[in-house]
Amino acid sequence: MLHIFCPHCGELRSEEEFHAGGQAHIPRPLDPNACTDEEWGEYLFFRDNPRGIHHELWIHAAGCRQYFNVTRHTVSYEILETYKIGEQPSVTEASFAAKKAADQGVTA
Repeated sequence: MLHIFCPHCGELRSEEEFHAGGQAHIPRPLDPNACTDEEWGEYLFFRDNPRGIHHELWIHAAGCRQYFNVTRHTVSYEILETYKIGEQPSVTEASFAAKKAADQGVTA
């Protein structure tokens, strides 16, 4: 069973208490009425689907009901970090690759 740390509750809880809400850090258009249909459609429907590191929006639905962000590896499903909305992720594709190389004893 997968366990997820809720940064609001400060507890590690069962995955069953959470729901994923899609890609994180998607800025809403400043003036939606000025968007073309194509721009609005891009904002609403098109998201990244990477193989590797992905930042996602989740909600603790059966707990505090607060939204937060999760950095997850899409291949292994490993959750690398959780952080509150408005904060920036500390794990990026570059930092993850550097850590993996260091763990394997590879130097640049």
